[in-house]
Parts: sequence; structure tokens; C-alpha cells
Amino acid sequence: MWRAAVAAKAPARALCRAPARRAVSVAVTPAAGLADERVDTRVAGLGPGQPVTLRAVVSDERGCLFQSCAHYRADGRGELHLGTDASHGGNYTGVEPMGLFWSLAPAGMERPYQRLVPRSTGTPMKVEMLVHQGHSQPGAIHGPVMAKAEVERWFTAPGVRRIRLKEGGVRGSLFLPPGDGPFPGVIDMYGDEGGLIEFRSSLLATRGFAALSLPYFDFEDLPKVMKEFKLEYFQEAARFLQRHPKVKGPGVGVIGTGKGAELALSMITFLPEVVAAVCISGCSSNTVADLHYGEITLPGLRFDMNKVSVSDTGVFDTFEALDDPANPANSSCTIPIEKAEGHFLLVVGEADRMWKSSLYAELAIGRLRQHGKENFELLSYPGAGHRIDPPSTPFCQVALDRVLGVPVLGGGESKAHAHAQEHSWGKIQEFLHLHLG
Repeated sequence: MWRAAVAAKAPARALCRAPARRAVSVAVTPAAGLADERVDTRVAGLGPGQPVTLRAVVSDERGCLFQSCAHYRADGRGELHLGTDASHGGNYTGVEPMGLFWSLAPAGMERPYQRLVPRSTGTPMKVEMLVHQGHSQPGAIHGPVMAKAEVERWFTAPGVRRIRLKEGGVRGSLFLPPGDGPFPGVIDMYGDEGGLIEFRSSLLATRGFAALSLPYFDFEDLPKVMKEFKLEYFQEAARFLQRHPKVKGPGVGVIGTGKGAELALSMITFLPEVVAAVCISGCSSNTVADLHYGEITLPGLRFDMNKVSVSDTGVFDTFEALDDPANPANSSCTIPIEKAEGHFLLVVGEADRMWKSSLYAELAIGRLRQHGKENFELLSYPGAGHRIDPPSTPFCQVALDRVLGVPVLGGGESKAHAHAQEHSWGKIQEFLHLHLG
């Protein structure tokens, strides 16, 4: 599965009696490694103080090209180390060892606002790292290539098993770590883009969790649109995971983003099988689609499209569009999280423009404290936007809405968002291990 990366360069030969300069080389280690881990990038063989542009280039499974670049100057020995040397321009500035990865964006000839998200977890994302002569701006024609290397970013470690599910009504993919286990079990859900998104689950399995990537609409025979949901579907998934012979129990966890975070709140509130919930950029009330569980129905808060603003460049801003969950008229939509016996980890970006996730976290915490509960942790990140993913996932301030087909503002600033992703990933794993064993 892991392919050894060989980057041997033939030494330059001296001509006549002139002193030979080493050939320029770029080394990225590990050359093949996990997508949530840092790499070490070094350039050698440059002239003292020589300006260069480092660039990363990758194609996704559809052939869409993504790229990033940054400006550096060699030190007195003609070397660069991205772990200690600062970028002076390009797509980011400062000392950012993984900046070339999290700043990847669609190339100029591609349709803008696309996300670089792996559709397959069984093959690596291959990133080409190039060293160009001189400083060149993003989107401009770059100088001659002086050196290049390829790095593979894997989303699954050796020995992790992927099992596609059709258990009763449950759909999705179960990722199991190598070994006999048992392992802590986690259900993983994304937002209103629908379909099956697996890369976070496969990374969680790599980190020792039995992770169930759970779609809930627009996948196989599941409903095509978010019209209404039955919590019994999610309970069936929780029971399947809880009873799996490789899952520790007695309870399981859930991690969700956006609509998935909101469903995670409902799951830990109503389902005894769920004892820990990680809610990333979620709402404290049920939204859009009515949620049913037995005789209980939580209506969905609605979006007022008259409150959606559109910029001169055609970007939709939905920040003010959702009905106010704090309005007493909308109290029937509130998720009664005070009933939950488990623990919450709320993760929000303070610059989220998709909706008011910071406010919704405050409302959730206020409700818990009102009922004498302190069973929560809050990670609140200044400058971070809506979709806080595993480390080095490319920042996407504006993304195409898969259903509406229009660009929607997610908010945030690239560097702050990248730092939030890296910090929260470790905290999420600590939380899940603490409460699931």
C-alpha cells in the first residue's frame, strides 16, 4: 500500500576547474504518509539568499487541478526549511510547514470554489512539490523549475478494513483498525451536501477508532432530499455499531459537521446508545427537515431566502437567513439536550458565515447550565470558518453548494482556519478516547 519514495539525484559534474555548485534538490519526508500528519520540506543547493517560489500541484479524481505557491529566500548556506523559514508572499506568509497543503485551491483554468476532498480513501492524493526560480504571484506564469518531488498523502493506514454496509436500512462504510480490538466506536456524519463522505472516518480508523461513515440522504436508496428524517435510522446505525464484535461499548460516539452536528445533538439526547457527541459548526435546534422519533417531532427551523445576500461576484451569504432559534416562537425546534446523559464537545469557528454557529454553541451551553449540567467542552477558534476538517484539508472560504449549484460563503481566514483544524483534531481524539475508552 505504501510506496517507497526514491529521490536520489546524480551529483553535478564540475566543468573545467570552476567550483561546482550542488544541484538544487527538494526533499519531502515522509514521501508517503498519512494525510493528517505534517511533512518536513527542505530545499538545498540554492545560492545564498536566492529567491524561489515553492509550489504544490495536485489533481483530484475528476482531473480538476489544484495548486498553491509561496515565496522564500534561501539562507546563507543556500538552504530552506519550511519548518523554520517564513514565506514572504504567495498564498500565505509566515512559518507554515503545511501551508502549501492547506492553501491548495482550484487553478485559474478550473471552475472556482471547488473543494479538494478525496472521494476514494484507498488511493493516495499525490502532490507534486516544485521549486521555481524567482518569485511569481499566484496564477502567474512561474519561473523555470529547479527541482521537484512527489509526496503521497494517504487517508488509510495499512491494515485498516473498509466494509460497505447494507444492514437493514443502514447504509455507509465501516472502517476498522488493524488488530482484534475491541475499539471505541464512532459514527461520522457530514452536512447538507448529502452522499457518502469517508475520509474523516478512514483517518479515525487509522487512529484506533471503529468509524462508521453514515450518509443520511442522497445515497443509494436513501431519500434524495432533506424532507424529513426518522431518528430510528440513526438508532439502527448506533445499535449496529454498538453490537459489533470489534467495538468496545457499552456506548458509542458520534461526530458531525453542520447538519450532521445537529443530528449528533439529537442522537445523544434521545438515544441511550450514544454517550459522546462531537458537534462541529452545528445548530442547537433542529433545522430544515422535520425530525421524528416515535411520537416526538422536532420541526425544522426554516431559512428565509429573502435574508440571503448576494455579492457582486455572485457569492451567496446565508449568515442571517436561518430563523432565530432563540425566538420563543421557535421553541418547538429546540433540541432538549439537557436530557442527554453523555458528554458534548462543541467545535466552532468564530468567523463562520454559513450560519451563527458561535451563537448556537452559546445557546446550547446556556441551556445545559440552566439545568445544572457541565457535561460539555467548547473549542472556539477566532478566524476559523464553517467546515473544520482534519489537519491540512485545504481551506475553502467559498464553496459550491452541491444541491443549489451556487457559491456559498463559509467564512474564515486561511491561516487561522488551518490552525483550528490541526488543534481541534487532536482534541477531538482526546475527547472520544476519554469518554469511549
